Amino acid sequence: MEYRCRLGTAGGQLIDGVYAAENEAQLRRDLEEKGMLVLSVRPAGLLAGLAPGFSRRRRIRSRDFLEFNQELATLLKAGMPLVQSLDLLRVGLTDPVFKPVLDTVYERVKGGVQLSDAFDEHGDIVPRVYTASLLAGERSGNLETVLRRFVAYAKLIGAVRRKTISALMYPAVLLALAVIVVAIIVLRLVPAFSLFYSSFGAELPTSTRVIMRVSAFVREYALLLSVGLVGGGAAAVSWARQPAHRQQLDHAMLGVPWVGDIARKFATSQMARTLATLLSGGIPLVQALDVASRSVSNRYIAHELESMAQRVREGESLAGTMRSRRIFPDVAVKMTEVGEATGSLQDMLNSLADFYDEELQSSLDRFVTLIEPVLLVILGLVIASLLLALYLPLFQLSSVVH
Repeated sequence: MEYRCRLGTAGGQLIDGVYAAENEAQLRRDLEEKGMLVLSVRPAGLLAGLAPGFSRRRRIRSRDFLEFNQELATLLKAGMPLVQSLDLLRVGLTDPVFKPVLDTVYERVKGGVQLSDAFDEHGDIVPRVYTASLLAGERSGNLETVLRRFVAYAKLIGAVRRKTISALMYPAVLLALAVIVVAIIVLRLVPAFSLFYSSFGAELPTSTRVIMRVSAFVREYALLLSVGLVGGGAAAVSWARQPAHRQQLDHAMLGVPWVGDIARKFATSQMARTLATLLSGGIPLVQALDVASRSVSNRYIAHELESMAQRVREGESLAGTMRSRRIFPDVAVKMTEVGEATGSLQDMLNSLADFYDEELQSSLDRFVTLIEPVLLVILGLVIASLLLALYLPLFQLSSVVH
């Protein structure tokens, strides 16, 4: 397998090149033996030189990652050394993304590097909250407990995300079916009526003529329209993946009725859960805010968290920064203020996350309950309008037929 590497020499020179090796760990070992400082290693492939928006992003399957951490915590609790535990777990691993990462982590830890630093080298794949949790466990000397706390955190966040996707699945399917039904009417039913009405030689109602012209245009330029839609969609996705554009979209989403409320509650829950997890491991609040900013899915709120971390570093309270930013619900600000005043910020943040998890589920239920009949009414009106426009000449048959 080929890897694109950025290396540093003993003389201070930087070298960029492509090297072949069985895996990333082996390549790092070979280069270090030659006296090279390995700055970065990434697979070299056909997509490596494309724009960031079109490159394939590597991800570790969440199930494999959680299983690894559960097993690692169990081995550490049983008294097995860390290096031996990593060696044992990497042997049976088959995931093509996670295995080379774990091989590299094993080699680095075996060479004396801390586990948190070894995983931090793969920051584009491994969650920042995970590496921060590892650092907290290493500082406190209780890595096994921190690993189990991270697994519980990841399961809670995953459960909320799955509930959100599940709740929105039915409206999405209903909308897709509406598009399919309209497409069938326009592409199949309208041409048949158009051929039938052409034999009368009379002027058709305006609505009927418009639908027939739209149908003829779509059928004539179907290939061009398809290419345009695919190209436009790809361009839109590429544009949205740019950090600045993604931040703008997420900011705009917060202003959308219902959707913005759900996004805000989910981000608040993520932020509170991440802070509580890191604070319980002994991570300072400023550093925990910095990690939370990389863990929140809404990039606008993540950017605001970065600014909040700076203000907290300057001495302002967390509740005060939250109030000044005006992006979090009032309840979240008040609960945080009480937690800081009573010295129980970690417990209050956990309660805050639980509260907004329940609020999020209630909001999703209300949203789905409302959106389903709305979509059905809109679908019915669209289909009824199309059919009425097609059958209207038949109702006026006495004036059409000469």
